[in-house]
Amino acid sequence: MTSFTDERVENYLYAMLPQRDPVLQEMERQAKERDIPIVGPAVGRLFYQYAKLIKAKTIFEMGSAIGYSTIWWAKAAGEGGKVHYTDGSRKNADEARRYFTQAGVADRIEIHTGDALELLSERKEQFDVLFCDVDKHDYPRVFNMAAARVRPGGLFVTDNTLWSGRVAYAAGNPDLPKPEPDKKTEGVVELNRLLYSSPDWFTTIIPLRDGVSVAMRL
Repeated sequence: MTSFTDERVENYLYAMLPQRDPVLQEMERQAKERDIPIVGPAVGRLFYQYAKLIKAKTIFEMGSAIGYSTIWWAKAAGEGGKVHYTDGSRKNADEARRYFTQAGVADRIEIHTGDALELLSERKEQFDVLFCDVDKHDYPRVFNMAAARVRPGGLFVTDNTLWSGRVAYAAGNPDLPKPEPDKKTEGVVELNRLLYSSPDWFTTIIPLRDGVSVAMRL
């Protein structure tokens, strides 16, 4: 994963982070040892902050893995909040369930196993936050579902929207020729284009870790 800031600044940002609770620290250790994709503590804190800012109580997460980001959302939602965890792996879901119990947030999380897009399509309500971290080629499909499922003033948050810098060719710089066709990269590029061109969303991409887009529903 490409860093988008000077290495010294990157190290500073992470060195400044307060100690996480033991459950999150253990999840970070497991992710590093087993190469499990998680958003990491800097992005986790960003999620917590944004959820608190809009007083989010209902959050739908697409692609939850072992539930690291789910815990950050659940902590922000607080008592009475509801976070929907989704993952295609029952093994991941079982591991996540143990972490949720250890973190004391299990009562705020509803676990769903299966295809995240299908699970979202079955929901009729609107959420305060929709978080997307599914397969990158599916990002445009999630965009097409998002406006109907995020309340006005709510957030559509997507991870990996700078995709290790592979999206840069889309700016039209002739010094950055388009790489070989890659459905994942093209999916991320198309999502970003849709977000910034849509009248339904006010979008900012934050160059933290692998890029996080935060789009507010207008």
